Amino acid sequence: MITQHHTLIVGASAAGLCTAEALRRGGYRGRLTLIGDEPHAPYDRPPLSKQVLSGAWEPSRVALRNGEALSALDAALILGDAAVGLESKTRTVLTASGRILAADAIVIATGARARLLPGQEVLGGVHVLRTLDDTLMLRRELLRSSRLVVVGEGVLGSEIAATSRMLGLEVTLAGPLTAPMAAQVGPLASRLLADVHAERGVRLCLGSGVADLVGEGGRVSGVRLINGSELPADLVVIAIGASPATEWLKGSGLSIDNGIVCDSYCRAAVGIYAVGDVARFYHEKLGRLMRFENRTNATEQAEAVASAILGNDTPYAPVPYFWTDQFDVKIQVFGVIATNTDVEIVEGDLSARRFVARYTRGGVVTGVLGWNMPKQVRLHRQAVADAMDIRETSY
Repeated sequence: MITQHHTLIVGASAAGLCTAEALRRGGYRGRLTLIGDEPHAPYDRPPLSKQVLSGAWEPSRVALRNGEALSALDAALILGDAAVGLESKTRTVLTASGRILAADAIVIATGARARLLPGQEVLGGVHVLRTLDDTLMLRRELLRSSRLVVVGEGVLGSEIAATSRMLGLEVTLAGPLTAPMAAQVGPLASRLLADVHAERGVRLCLGSGVADLVGEGGRVSGVRLINGSELPADLVVIAIGASPATEWLKGSGLSIDNGIVCDSYCRAAVGIYAVGDVARFYHEKLGRLMRFENRTNATEQAEAVASAILGNDTPYAPVPYFWTDQFDVKIQVFGVIATNTDVEIVEGDLSARRFVARYTRGGVVTGVLGWNMPKQVRLHRQAVADAMDIRETSY
């Protein structure tokens, strides 16, 4: 039964917008309010490190909905006014401008913020990439620079390195792991990805963490690694992960531990839910708390949160999924590629760089990875889902 008269969504992100849309599709006719700290209407983030950074897309193309669609949502959209406090018992949010907003249900979709290196904020030429404005600022500097060092060999760092190399810069990718995305895709695929980057001219300085940034005249001039080597740079991008944007929730009464801790319905407290990068929810089929930072989860979890607000009793237990595009490579992963798993090529050919790999532990499928085989890997998703159902019955 729909009992809420006003739902407040904190975060005008993809997750926040999709929650509002799912509520309306589900029959919600109460008041809807979305507030966001950025001045932009809701936009898509995955194209930022690729199409927007490269210049292939105009910035306006990342808008998730046009003005007509936003108007049809019949929601108050408050932009450029960050939430700075929450009283969970009264379900009241305070914003930077002094607004006090109370609601019957609150959905927190504040996402995550880029992690920084000590001292990076005092040096010019050091960037992060999290927002549209970050991307546009970085692109302007890329176009007048020649040597870029990307610190962080994860998904975002690898994508930025690939995009920047295609723009013609001398690119160095640095990080403590031994191959790009080693933590996300395991040894087999990460070694192959390292070959792709090296063949395209990216210099890989991996296996050593960053000690500090080197500056001259207030501007960055290089990156010093723990192993003592120094990487010269006109420009540096820090891509060492993101932290859930929960600092504004201090004193709120919510449980905060690497995100907003939620139950399997994404509920953090009575009438309060979390969605997207900021939500750390209990995954009943995996038997542990999970936090996913990807666009697919933002959409799927938004549907689950809307369903919970509308009174439906179905826990959120998705098959984990993410993808990345780098150079001419599309990698898609369903499930989790954990350490100490066995890997088998089940379709395609590794040498041809078109394949599907299946990962198992103790004979149980934990994940599948597709390399330039998008249709085929989706067919193998079911094996991961089936294995999750089997694991659930053992808890």
